[in-house]
Amino acid sequence: MPQPSDREPAAGIDPDLLAILACPAEHHAPLELDPAGTELLCTECDRAFPIRDGIPVLLLDEARHRAG
Repeated sequence: MPQPSDREPAAGIDPDLLAILACPAEHHAPLELDPAGTELLCTECDRAFPIRDGIPVLLLDEARHRAG
């Protein structure tokens, strides 16, 4: 019988995967899940990467620049 996990997958993304994902820009900063669970946010630059069907789209051309 599977043991309960203390971490639930966010937006269908495995927490272990989320822990190793990094921004594809030259600084390779860690990414964090936004509160809505629809984007991954770079902790260093102003990019937000979409999550489509549970798959992070880590392409610089697909990222939007966050305001502010």
